[in-house]
Amino acid sequence: MFAAVNGAIEGQGKITLSSGAEGPWAWVRVEDTGEGMMPAVMKRIFEPFFTTKPVGKGTGLGLSLAYDMVKKHGGRIDVTSEPGQGTCFQVWLPVAGPENPTG
Repeated sequence: MFAAVNGAIEGQGKITLSSGAEGPWAWVRVEDTGEGMMPAVMKRIFEPFFTTKPVGKGTGLGLSLAYDMVKKHGGRIDVTSEPGQGTCFQVWLPVAGPENPTG
């Protein structure tokens, strides 16, 4: 889900998964050595239907749906990316669950 946003890794690359907890938060981090994202792209990655893929190759809903789910659980997604250096997504969720559970 996360590594594909920046367009895939050309040739050989590396995806690193890590997790942990800090105070009342649990987190999971996904880092890759892919092509990274330009700032203009990074600003839009959570918009519904935004995609950098050619027409017919992606719906642009994956990160939008992930963002909504994490937010509904009281969490957040942090993203860092440098063109040519890769991307890092870190999802933070409260261990105790959302303050105002819905559903």
